[in-house]
Amino acid sequence: MHRQLLTLPSLPRCVAAWLFGCLIGAVNLKSSNRNPVVQEFESVELSCIITDSQTNDPRIEWKKIQDEQTTYVFFDNKIQGDLAGRAELLGKTSLKIWNVTRTDSALYRCEVVARHDRKEIDEIVIELTVQVKPVPPVCRVPRAVPVGKAATLTCQEGEGYPRPHYSWYRNDVPLPTDSRANPRFRNSSFLFNPDTGTLVFSAIHKEDSGQYYCIASNDAGSARCEEQDMEVYDLNIGGIIGGVLVVLTVLALITVGICCAYRRGYFINNKQNGESYKNPGKPDGVNYIRTDDEGDFRHKSSFVI
Repeated sequence: MHRQLLTLPSLPRCVAAWLFGCLIGAVNLKSSNRNPVVQEFESVELSCIITDSQTNDPRIEWKKIQDEQTTYVFFDNKIQGDLAGRAELLGKTSLKIWNVTRTDSALYRCEVVARHDRKEIDEIVIELTVQVKPVPPVCRVPRAVPVGKAATLTCQEGEGYPRPHYSWYRNDVPLPTDSRANPRFRNSSFLFNPDTGTLVFSAIHKEDSGQYYCIASNDAGSARCEEQDMEVYDLNIGGIIGGVLVVLTVLALITVGICCAYRRGYFINNKQNGESYKNPGKPDGVNYIRTDDEGDFRHKSSFVI
């Protein structure tokens, strides 16, 4: 009897399972791609496939998990939340999203409830990554640097995802991360960090003059900033010393002129020129009184002989 059951492929699966004394009735899910990667503004399918189930009309739910918050995407047989109008259920359980944006990068959980199965619930989590092309980075290049001085060039981009890597170019020639590692740049002295976009010259040389620009790139694309000139000039030590000497000479001449003016009395205040007319000098033995009517002086007392 047992051998005959093994040769009856036409028996329904549940009947065969019951005959063998076991019950196989559990909903199971799988996905053709649990880590889809798509560029911004494209479409993507989140695959969720029922492999085993005895329930003809299972309940399907999709949920989005982002920033430790869980929200409904598909519930009560309709699209919910920010995906409304640009997503639909594909087949019975898969989810298709059009015009994806960077905010769609998240975990998505497909949940199926099959009430007629022995194991009624199964779920699968899919991680969606939306890549964003970089925008032109912001580059800062000093216009003029004296020979022997340090200089720093920066390149920053804040839109691209994944985080972009940077490349610096001088006169259309890519720069290595370390000038010492390339004989072509043996007359330069710089270090370049491709993760931060910072190019640092420890001591500028004349050969470092030129046009500089930076490119930010990731898996979604690349963008570059405009070329900027950096001039390297020699310090005129003789001219600087000469200028200092001229200034000191001028200051010395001014000081000498002021001293001579003091000696000749140009800056001395003559107090006698400022004495009041009301206090004229009086000779001995004579008093003068000014009258109100006459406006002049009259003799008050006689001379003593």
